[in-house]
Amino acid sequence: MEDIRRWMILTSIAPITWGASYLVTRALLPADAPLWGAVMRALPAGLLLLLVARERPRGSWWWKAPVIGTLTVGAFFVLIYVVAQRLPSGLAATMMATSPAVMMLLAWPMLALRPQARALVGAGLGFVGVCAMLLTGVTGVDPIGVLASLTAMAMASVGFLLTRRWGGEVAVLPSTAWQLVAGGLVVLPFAVAVEGGPPRLDAPALAGFAFLTIVATALAYVLWFGGLAVLSPGTVGLLGALQAAPGRRDGPGDRRHRARASGRRRAGASARTRGGGGRRRAGQGRLRRRSAPRHGSAWARQDAAGARETLAYTLKRNSSLDDDS
Repeated sequence: MEDIRRWMILTSIAPITWGASYLVTRALLPADAPLWGAVMRALPAGLLLLLVARERPRGSWWWKAPVIGTLTVGAFFVLIYVVAQRLPSGLAATMMATSPAVMMLLAWPMLALRPQARALVGAGLGFVGVCAMLLTGVTGVDPIGVLASLTAMAMASVGFLLTRRWGGEVAVLPSTAWQLVAGGLVVLPFAVAVEGGPPRLDAPALAGFAFLTIVATALAYVLWFGGLAVLSPGTVGLLGALQAAPGRRDGPGDRRHRARASGRRRAGASARTRGGGGRRRAGQGRLRRRSAPRHGSAWARQDAAGARETLAYTLKRNSSLDDDS
């Protein structure tokens, strides 16, 4: 009983770090490199664990590791990267926290483990909460982000259950290392073909990848797969609901994305106003100045104020675009 409680505490660390990874990805990492983002997260983590485990795949694990690695690491990380960039971080983490229902339902045919009623009730409540957020509490939800989130959740659930099914053959540490390395290598040729060379990273992006690689991948996956080897899939799935804990409705990445969109809308509206009504306003100004020349200084002050406003919008827009690049 004590071991079960200890493993529940250790396993819960993984989903908490995964929930924080949505904030980190959205706020710090380049938005247009999901393939390289997956490679740079998975491959260094797998090589790090491989240095510690010092054990190569053997037998059937030469094909099992790529299968599980693609489901739980390679393709999964690409989709999670897309989710983090397209959905608010709190919504993304909460949607992925509904994975308990998927894991428990899939464990029935895959592992012959019938879900318990209490676990199904808890998973159902989580699903109702996500539906409530999607239908009422959140506006402007990106359907591509939702689809990527559901696909990632289904793929990861199948991969985690396969890990549970095959996990008794080898120790947790080497099998985790093999899956991470295999997952990163599967995505690598697609990253080169689609996105070209790896993206240039500034200091915040390097810090973000360091957190994702060491904490949210190497450490988290060892603890998660270790928990899968000891705990039931239903229990592990319910612990996955802790992903929603670090997610906030208004994280720094969410504010940054809204500021970028707001700046572009302002710039576009300002350009349309000045382009479409510039000649009319200039003509009105000349008529007014002819009829009331004594107010020329007031018109000058108004023109100066308009120029300052235009400059402020332009500087703000350029600053926003520089931050994004």
